[in-house]
Amino acid sequence: MAGRFDPPTRTDLRAGRTPVPGGHGAAVGGGVRRLWRPGAPVDLGLVLGPLRRGPGDPTFRTTPDGSVWRATRTPAGPATLRVAVTPDGVDAEAWGPGADWVLDGLPALLGADDDPAAFVPRHRLVHASHRRRPGLRLTRTGLVLESLIPTVLEQKVTSDEAYRSWRRLVCRHGEPAPGPGGLYVMPSARAWALIPSWDWHRAGVDLKRSDTIVRAARVAARLEEAAAMELPQAAARLEAVPGIGPWTSAETLQRSNGAPDAVTTGDLHLPGIIGYALTGNRDADDEVMLELLAPYAGQRHRAARLILLAGRTPPRRAPRMYRSDISRI
Repeated sequence: MAGRFDPPTRTDLRAGRTPVPGGHGAAVGGGVRRLWRPGAPVDLGLVLGPLRRGPGDPTFRTTPDGSVWRATRTPAGPATLRVAVTPDGVDAEAWGPGADWVLDGLPALLGADDDPAAFVPRHRLVHASHRRRPGLRLTRTGLVLESLIPTVLEQKVTSDEAYRSWRRLVCRHGEPAPGPGGLYVMPSARAWALIPSWDWHRAGVDLKRSDTIVRAARVAARLEEAAAMELPQAAARLEAVPGIGPWTSAETLQRSNGAPDAVTTGDLHLPGIIGYALTGNRDADDEVMLELLAPYAGQRHRAARLILLAGRTPPRRAPRMYRSDISRI
């Protein structure tokens, strides 16, 4: 899979597949460089794809030489990371105060803490999808707030609306990322809490979502502790913040904790996709979806991703979700 550059479908994007051009990446220089030799294939597009928030994400991009660039705010400060798969291993280069932090966390980021051997396919479609993707690993960033905030922005709106809000807020209230790459680092917790109401409005974010983000930013240190917790305790920590429910906590912990069992419930489309792919039931609800995923207990998130990546989705029979733009009001 590594090196393929097939245009992603909407389901691919939902499943966290980002196309990465073929190539071995070229060192840029001026940063801290490290080579990591994984013990298994690594598909950067599948592993890091869930961290990208739309094609115009100012914190993430891919380049024609096969590199993936990512800007992040670490406990040690902002950092820019470039990674590429080479014949010798994974070549990584980082810039900024958080360079050593991101390089120390590189194996976890690329799925070294994940144990795909614990997954046993129970359906023919899942087995085929699993066999075709040996480079799929679940990323673990160790950073809660950077996954939580864009997930809150995605509540009850279309992906395009959420991506537009994320771009505007990061570029306006974040800061240019260190080193080359032209990326932006998302705002600090304090900066999120100080965004004025009119800027939330101009970014198309309603009061409910902006209030949730501000509440989360004010207790950011407590939320970041969830990155080291087991899934039930981590979810409980996040859901103690009003406005954060099971959907938001699951989508966050899939990325920050690499949680293989953090299945997303309360989603508009996921139950129907999984129901249709496994049984032909496009009207499946959460209860039916959880019953279908029960054989994958402990690995339900991985199973759901493999089902989405298989691409067997029900044909459309209704208009897409209405796109609103409150910034025009």
